[in-house]
Amino acid sequence: MINIPKVKLGLVAVSRDCFPMELSERRREAVIQACTNKGLAVCEIKTTIENEKDVLKALDELRSAEVNALVVYLGNFGPEGPETLLAQKFGGPAMFVAAAEETENNLIGGRGDAYCGMLNASYNLALRKLRPYIPEYPVGTAEEIADMIADFEDIARVILGLSKLKIMSFGPRPQDFLACNAPIKPLYDLGIEIMENSELDLFESFQKHANDERIPALVKEMEEELGEGNGYPGILPKLAQYELTLKDWMEKNLGASEYAIFANKCWPAFQTQFGFVPCYVNSRLASMGIPAACETDIYGALSEYIITCATQIPATLLDINNSVPKDMYENNKELLAGYRLDDLFMGFHCGNTPKCNMKNASMKYQLIMHRLLEPDKEPDITRGTLEGAIRPGDITLFRLQSTADCTLRSYIAEGEVIDIDPKSFGGIGVFAIKEMARFYRYVLIAKRFPHHAGVAFKHVGKVLFAALKMLGVDDISFNQPASMLYKDENPFK
Repeated sequence: MINIPKVKLGLVAVSRDCFPMELSERRREAVIQACTNKGLAVCEIKTTIENEKDVLKALDELRSAEVNALVVYLGNFGPEGPETLLAQKFGGPAMFVAAAEETENNLIGGRGDAYCGMLNASYNLALRKLRPYIPEYPVGTAEEIADMIADFEDIARVILGLSKLKIMSFGPRPQDFLACNAPIKPLYDLGIEIMENSELDLFESFQKHANDERIPALVKEMEEELGEGNGYPGILPKLAQYELTLKDWMEKNLGASEYAIFANKCWPAFQTQFGFVPCYVNSRLASMGIPAACETDIYGALSEYIITCATQIPATLLDINNSVPKDMYENNKELLAGYRLDDLFMGFHCGNTPKCNMKNASMKYQLIMHRLLEPDKEPDITRGTLEGAIRPGDITLFRLQSTADCTLRSYIAEGEVIDIDPKSFGGIGVFAIKEMARFYRYVLIAKRFPHHAGVAFKHVGKVLFAALKMLGVDDISFNQPASMLYKDENPFK
């Protein structure tokens, strides 16, 4: 993955001046050892915070060590002013955790009262309008704190990635897919840059890459990746030319940003002018950590990137597309234990899912575009999809979206892809999410979410939820159990 941040964690212990500093320092060392035992690299900052001058010393240490994600550790009660000032001056993602008491045999000289100190810290954080990560139960032993820090590493990667991200788009949102159209002002609120371009800009750059000397080597790389699934080898030079165009555009136009993603218009004029469909290239970019959403879906690309940062696994963007036929459900009952028919749907897109996330994959042509643009002909300008069944296993459905009035809202739903032959075209799979029918009606429809969903290939709801809270997103929906009614859900149905 070439387009996501490297998180460097730093742990700073704090100590209230009426408590033994040695207690906080000893507990800090135990946390560092527990992290090391779990293979988690954490820089131990030697300055312990008692007062504001200590804050300045610790900041110098953090900068010298190039730490970009801060863990503030209350080894004892802690000084709420200096410890929260540290998070404020640090400026990057921060986490607050506290030490549990170790033994009943040492509750006089060895009692730290960090359980109480977290309450004061949270009050002072609110005064400073800070949104650090505070775990569900932020008090623990060294080993438990180490596990919390491991979660924070993934959360911090999301925050760092978005703080230095630029979204590059080409072309206006298609009229027939206005659902993907949303105001870009909230992107700036998140610290994200946006660079909107014309399709002509992309086409001009593509033409300038004709006969690029790098094309043959990239074609060979594509051939090796596709293997026996290379159904249309003749289209690979154009696809390689297009991939080089996007990569070069990204490098040339990063500017003050460090990471970039794309949201590109991909039909119908794209096929007639460029001479192919871009799906396979989009899949390859996603596998590198550079999501390239179709249909100029800016928030879809952003959702994919958030997933990629949270998981360090390539993501995809799929339509929440079609229902599962009743006979398919009946014929696969043994694989669907615990799921109702209306818990199921098929996730589909033309062919943009990375090969590593597919059970089988091969180069094909876009059937829907073929019907429209070259009926009764051998596929030509509609070649370039990567099609096959989505690989079975755990998934998380996720999207961050702006409303028309510039309010950010999101949803997270964990589920799985079932190992059932979808018996259809495109990149497609049978998805199962508990209480999907109600989620579909009272979240996706009621809250006006578009048809595109980001798909993470693991359960990562905990990390996504925490990252969204740190970003200031308050409206986060999930697939609620039957015992928990949605707002406006009919209780008499």
